[in-house]
Amino acid sequence: MQMPAVVQYALEPGAVELREIAVPEIDDDQVLLAVGAVSVCGSDVHQAHNTHSWAVNVPVVLGHEFGGTVARIGRGVRGFKEGDRVVSETAAQICGDCMLCRSGRYNLCPKRKGFGYGINGAMAQWVSVPGRCLHRIPDSLPFDLACLSEPHAVAYNAMCVNATIRPGEAVVVLGPGPIGLLCARMAALAGADPLIVAGLTADAPRLQAARELGATHTVDTQKQDLDETVRALAPLGADLVCDASGSSRTLEVALRLARPDGQVVKVGWSPQTVATDINPLVQGNIRLQGSFSHNYPIWERVIHLLDRRLTMPEKIVGLRAPLEGWRDAFDAMHDGRVIKSVLLPV
Repeated sequence: MQMPAVVQYALEPGAVELREIAVPEIDDDQVLLAVGAVSVCGSDVHQAHNTHSWAVNVPVVLGHEFGGTVARIGRGVRGFKEGDRVVSETAAQICGDCMLCRSGRYNLCPKRKGFGYGINGAMAQWVSVPGRCLHRIPDSLPFDLACLSEPHAVAYNAMCVNATIRPGEAVVVLGPGPIGLLCARMAALAGADPLIVAGLTADAPRLQAARELGATHTVDTQKQDLDETVRALAPLGADLVCDASGSSRTLEVALRLARPDGQVVKVGWSPQTVATDINPLVQGNIRLQGSFSHNYPIWERVIHLLDRRLTMPEKIVGLRAPLEGWRDAFDAMHDGRVIKSVLLPV
């Protein structure tokens, strides 16, 4: 049986198309999901333009932010049944034996492969998923919002696990993309005040969204002096700076904005390598933390937040389209017309 799928077929710009491929088979430890919704990640857009900075096994079906209904279940899968509404984590393959896997930090497994770049993802009508990746979702959470669990988990891990925010602390978020905006929302829920989100002139709609999500101040860095704004609100500097910009150059800005003994967490991927002055890291006794992916307890928490609408997910989704509308969904995100696009395969 065949199905349509959004496939990256080569490592060159524009090498993505809608193809007919075989419906996947499942192993004993897997389930077959009927995909209810899959949201477009910035990484999907980067792969489509061949501007990504990670290895991709082509040809590959794109899509790693998804949810669906269990249609078929492997005989080794426990705790799920056909008809269950679920979302899936992204760690499609892990070794299961290393110290990181055995301590619940499988997101950092050296042998980890994710959906949409390492193995086939969910921009299709059907996807095979290991049972260990699944989380049930309540009936009150529709798939077009539930598929945002993955970027929510990225933001939660960055701001609430790998960083510490106390009520009344000054937080700066660099980059109002989908992850930056969700990081800002997590900071708002944690009590950050002031909460400053910085972007470019072209980011004006996203900076407006940041204010709606809880930012106390937004800064267009092409028109305003970010350093002056931060120092006026937090004379010693920010307690936490989150670099979600997707640029290497902004790390130097983040280190400059953090207060002595403050924190910098970097969650945005950077395709380019640039020289960075890291002396402020030493002089300021600053804690620099990378943040990658997520694990099981984080997903359980963000599903609860999504179901309660505490993260205001409806402000993130700007376009919903059928699978055949994937190109407009990608372009709308690439051009900044929407924050997040969601594909509805069925």
